[in-house]
Amino acid sequence: MNRVWNFSAGPSVLPVEALREAGDEILNYNETGQSVMEMSHRSKEFQQIID
Repeated sequence: MNRVWNFSAGPSVLPVEALREAGDEILNYNETGQSVMEMSHRSKEFQQIID
């Protein structure tokens, strides 16, 4: 995969591994079986994200 060089002040280019991990967590956050976008904002898992 060709990556774009980013010389701006920010945000910077993220490592591919970080992007992959974030993508996996979007689909199944912390092995809960649900996406961050699907879980209750009152759940303990979501509260851990906020904290």
